[in-house]
Amino acid sequence: MCGIIGYLGKRKALPVLVEGLRRMEYRGYDSAGIATIEQKSLMTTKQAGNISVLEEALRKESHTGTIGIGHIRWATHGIPNQTNAHPHIDCTGTIAVVHNGIIENHNDLRKELRARGHTIASETDTELIAHLIEEEIRANKPLKEAVTDALSHIEGTYGTAVLSASHPDTLVCARFGSPLILGIVRPGEYIIASDASAIISHTKEVIYLEENDIATLKESHYSIENQRRAINRKRHTIEWELEHIQKQNFPHFMLKEIYEQPESVRNAVRGRVLANEGLAKLGGIEEAAEQISRIERLVIIGCGSAWHAGLIGKYWIEALAGIPTEVEHASEFRYRAFPANNAKTACIAISQSGETADTIAALREAKRRGMLTIGIVNTVGSTIARETDVGMYNHAGPEIAVASTKAFLSQLVMLLLTSVALGRRTTLSPSDSKNILQELLAVPEHISAILDQKDHIFSIADKYASAKHALYIGRLASYPIACEGALKLKEISYIHAEGYAAGEMKHGPIALVDPEMPTVAIAPKDSVFEKTLSNIQEIKARGGPVILITDTDDEHARAVADDVIRVPAVHNLLTPLLSVIPLQMLAYRIAVVRGYNVDKPRNLAKSVTVE
Repeated sequence: MCGIIGYLGKRKALPVLVEGLRRMEYRGYDSAGIATIEQKSLMTTKQAGNISVLEEALRKESHTGTIGIGHIRWATHGIPNQTNAHPHIDCTGTIAVVHNGIIENHNDLRKELRARGHTIASETDTELIAHLIEEEIRANKPLKEAVTDALSHIEGTYGTAVLSASHPDTLVCARFGSPLILGIVRPGEYIIASDASAIISHTKEVIYLEENDIATLKESHYSIENQRRAINRKRHTIEWELEHIQKQNFPHFMLKEIYEQPESVRNAVRGRVLANEGLAKLGGIEEAAEQISRIERLVIIGCGSAWHAGLIGKYWIEALAGIPTEVEHASEFRYRAFPANNAKTACIAISQSGETADTIAALREAKRRGMLTIGIVNTVGSTIARETDVGMYNHAGPEIAVASTKAFLSQLVMLLLTSVALGRRTTLSPSDSKNILQELLAVPEHISAILDQKDHIFSIADKYASAKHALYIGRLASYPIACEGALKLKEISYIHAEGYAAGEMKHGPIALVDPEMPTVAIAPKDSVFEKTLSNIQEIKARGGPVILITDTDDEHARAVADDVIRVPAVHNLLTPLLSVIPLQMLAYRIAVVRGYNVDKPRNLAKSVTVE
């Protein structure tokens, strides 16, 4: 959600800070600001609106300092305005704080600080951190100790960076529940950020701060403490290049990422498929083979598109491995009773960023209950990657558009590989496994064939771009794909859309059907093909226009649809990997025609790092 950037070094901090904020725009935000130390004085500039508004204000200022912090805010406490924008300042005007996360005891802290004479200017919870640090600084504590003691009063989550004009050579950062990455440019030059995209143009050498870490950056050195004890953290190398977070020749990141999906599938399967042997080679699962052999039940947790991926994973795991599987909204899982023999239950946590707050909390609850935990993430060094017992990376590369496309597809690939790996340990035959894996290797070419239909798909999107409502229907594994298609349309075009199991139409949703509301029907030639066509006929009988996505040239199917998008015919279990592509393209084109910001839809953030 919000984005943090900090710099300490020999160069002017301002260009580094502004560039970092630009790199993190995709996360979603409503205000932006920076603070630098100028000759032992704090200078702060912040504005509501986008970064260009901040840049206009910065032209009237003279930020020449070599140490500074910046922030883009996605509002939680307090409306988006200049006062509530970060950085926030203490009463003395010498301490500046930027913060991601939620301070749950903010009401009590606000009352206490006001009672002790503090003037609190904003509605935010973040400003309270500055005043808490102010009180510790008054006790003549070094900045690191002041920050440590101030944070001990906070209940909730934070990723924070702190400047003090009284300590002009020091930048202090802390993390608990909200990600922070330390980039090491060279000795004495460091960048702190909540997202690797803000660091990559300066260095690929990073340290992922862990829970309760406090990093102190100085020109002479950096140090990290955890629970007041010095600690050495391993350095990592960012795998991707700067070009991966640039649009290249595409008008939007979302379209670029849709077209990157053949490669993202190749990256996900590379080195993991032994097709001739009918084996899926997943290092994490092999390392935990003994524990996995005892598993009698699975629960998959995720949010948004990751939850939809989990629903499809359930079909695959139960079909190929015969293991009963449940799929839970991560935001609900830890708040309800979950009776199970937890020693024989595994939890699969799915998250593109690996930092989704609800999924992390649910994962920790699963661990507390004694479950084996398995992570499917796209971000090396992320919290979920570090905290799960077994980890698997998508290798989809950075995804910048808020609406997930290639990360979602690569999650599906990882779930299919997991299903095959588990199935070969139970009932899946080598011949069936070989057939599935060989067809999986052909999926990139099939996706390219669908992308070649761009003009046809876009023409259909143009036809329905003025719709106010839409239904998406499917059966079996096509039902979660219908839900994902509806979510994509909602996210970026703001058209009300719902995904339904096709057989549920007569139980309520068909009342909505009229000539103004299109239905997108996903109907591959599978065991329920004829039943899905019957559901489509019921919609047509009530005047509803139908867009059919199918893998057959069946004459009956063409007759009941107004528009048809053909996808290549593959093994029935693999159809979700293809049918989702035209849904992404329809949503993209409709949003473009309606004139919306496809990459940064309103009110949404790429990575939801607060509850």
